[in-house]
Amino acid sequence: MITILLFAQLQETLGKERVVIEESGITVAELKEKLKTSYNLPQLDHIMTAINEEYALPTDIVSEGDVVALIPPVSGG
Repeated sequence: MITILLFAQLQETLGKERVVIEESGITVAELKEKLKTSYNLPQLDHIMTAINEEYALPTDIVSEGDVVALIPPVSGG
């Protein structure tokens, strides 16, 4: 089981703070692709990802019990 934390517009789009999926041993890129398809989230191509509070690359592996955060770009002013 992987817990995926959602922030900003992702949270607004899905209407929830987190999603739990029964998957493990996949790359960050594969996880994003799965979420794009399952939840219609095409913007995931431009989202930063962290695994267990550390920034992750698309090739990093997501394992059972990991917490993945999807972090949209931030703008300020």
